[in-house]
Amino acid sequence: MKNVKRVLLVLVLVIIVAVVYNYPKLNMISGYAAKNMASNVYIANRDAKEVNAVDNNVPLIKLADSKVDKESKDASSSVFGLMKRTAVYRDGLGAVLVNNDYDPTKFTLQPHRDFTKTGLAFPYGDKKQKDTVFSNIDYTALQKAIDKGFSNPDVQKTRSTIVIYKDQIIAENYEGGFTADTKILGWSMTKSIVSTLYGILQCKGKLNVNQLAPIPEWQNDDRKNITYNHLLRMQSGLEWDENYTEISDATKMLFLESDMTLVQQNKEAIAKPTEIWNYSSGTSNLLSGLLKKNFNTHQEYLDFPYASLIDKIGMHSMLIEADMDGNYVGSSYGWATTRDWAKFGLLYLHKGNWNGDRIFDADWVDYVAKPTAHSNGTYGAHFWLNAESRFPDVPKDMYYASGYQGQYVFVIPSKDLVVVRTGLATYPIFDLNGFLGDVVKAVK
Repeated sequence: MKNVKRVLLVLVLVIIVAVVYNYPKLNMISGYAAKNMASNVYIANRDAKEVNAVDNNVPLIKLADSKVDKESKDASSSVFGLMKRTAVYRDGLGAVLVNNDYDPTKFTLQPHRDFTKTGLAFPYGDKKQKDTVFSNIDYTALQKAIDKGFSNPDVQKTRSTIVIYKDQIIAENYEGGFTADTKILGWSMTKSIVSTLYGILQCKGKLNVNQLAPIPEWQNDDRKNITYNHLLRMQSGLEWDENYTEISDATKMLFLESDMTLVQQNKEAIAKPTEIWNYSSGTSNLLSGLLKKNFNTHQEYLDFPYASLIDKIGMHSMLIEADMDGNYVGSSYGWATTRDWAKFGLLYLHKGNWNGDRIFDADWVDYVAKPTAHSNGTYGAHFWLNAESRFPDVPKDMYYASGYQGQYVFVIPSKDLVVVRTGLATYPIFDLNGFLGDVVKAVK
């Protein structure tokens, strides 16, 4: 009996130590679980039980107990009854984690959308394409490449894949209840959307990316020399900790802040611009906030991404979520169907020309695909690169949008290809080089 009591005492002490050690993380754990649940249920129309069993079934997050209230359109999560967090869905703005200061009547704006259909076939509309067979495509090899990407589903966890050649869908597949109509969170692929908005502003003559960032608080120190270009290339020299396994600048921003655009802005410089490269989600949200300075009203800011890009090229499924203060979370929270993510890639493949409509200048593509100093040739301007053959079996001219857990939009100009892959496993668990290399080989 004494031994049993000792064992129980030890177990209790272990649990107490574990709770005390991880207690500060509970806010992040329950916050992630609630936000992810609300967004998946109310944006992607997915089943809450499936989200709990699959999407939130990852280390630490799986400790959270999540519940959905469809009448009030929210989701709440807690860990062992502690640190309850709630995410609320707002029409047009998606789900947002709220805190004690949340007032649903304070911010009621939402973006205006234009869902007009063109009557054209994909990609310039939503009608079915005519069947086209290309003599230079090895369809058998292509299908094997796609099938390989869905093999071993418990490990690779691929959800969707689409391959587009010369504007034609030549391969497409979905897994686990996902379909062509399912909206998928792009995570950091949203950063590439933010970059594109700057390309559009520059095309319209509204700004030049080499201009200094117009932030009054920076004018009395070295930060006054930071340009839009430095921010787009993640080489501003500002302090930032992008760590998702600990309490960091990134996790505090995403799960605690009402206004996510100010977190990076308030950081000190640890180097001069261009001296270092430091990947920062805070920088992307700072850029989202700086977009507002180009408009007279918040409503114009909310409308701009849809009117100038998203709805203009028919990405009607896309929704970019906003923080509590109504700022787009440009670092992480863009949702769209696989086909609409592919349209974004096609816009870049066509160098900003969308069926005769100029969205951004052709040289913007050269800009985003130019390697940034100190990134080892892997990063451009909010796009990732293959300039140094990170993926040796894929052409070096490939550039791509990339998001957490393996969301990708690949643009391969030399092969006239756009490839989208979504899922819950990223490189190297999902063999990107092998997958893309096999797809490329299928195009003779």
